[in-house]
Amino acid sequence: MRIGELAGVVGVTTRAVRHYHRIGLLPEPPRQPNGYREYTLRDAVELARVRRLTELGLSLDEVKDVLADDAGKDFVEILAELDADLARQEEAIRERRVRLGHLLKQAERTGRLPAEAPVSPELAALFETMARAAERLPGPEPVMAAKERELLALLETGAPGGDRGWLHAMGQSLSADTEAIRRTYAAYAQMDALAEAAEDDPRVERTARAIAESIPDEVAQALIATEGKEGSGEEDGFTDALFAEFAPAQAVAVRRAVDLLRERAG
Repeated sequence: MRIGELAGVVGVTTRAVRHYHRIGLLPEPPRQPNGYREYTLRDAVELARVRRLTELGLSLDEVKDVLADDAGKDFVEILAELDADLARQEEAIRERRVRLGHLLKQAERTGRLPAEAPVSPELAALFETMARAAERLPGPEPVMAAKERELLALLETGAPGGDRGWLHAMGQSLSADTEAIRRTYAAYAQMDALAEAAEDDPRVERTARAIAESIPDEVAQALIATEGKEGSGEEDGFTDALFAEFAPAQAVAVRRAVDLLRERAG
């Protein structure tokens, strides 16, 4: 058989056969006097085995090891590792489908997805709780509410496997206390009002206290505990970038609110 016939019988490309020759995966028969390589049935059998092994998910290096091991012991180990890896992929796919399902349901209910999507199911549930409560409040949504959602999504993305105690505590608090969301949105509105204010505006202190009072004790404790664990020089740059997003008076109010939370958390 010529190389094209061999490739056709096994169902691979001639380019793949030549690549297998180059990496030593498939023996390369000597050229005949006419300059062509002549392949035998044994070559086709070996090439077919290579294809079956790669279709199982083995890398070419792993296939080479399997073919070189007559006893087949390494092959069993490789298959066990491959099976475990596929199990991990299946679990990851299931988790992704759950998240996609939440997004699809949200899109069906609202006709669109929020700008901060996708987020974890926990954070999406928190955002939905806040959105439903906000619909019952007078006036348009404060600009600061959307900014905080973006920040929460950023914090969660930056530490997907980290401590989410603050998120759990916030969700529990807002779900259990109907007044919590009202206080939170009132603080958002006060922050919006500081957009053009001076840093020494008397409303700054009132806004800082409103922010601190809108955050329940358990959330404040979780946030301060997380701040203590994650404190590093790298956070200085992030903190600077965060406060750069606020107007001067807003930044002062937030810094003062953080100080008040630290005092309260003890």
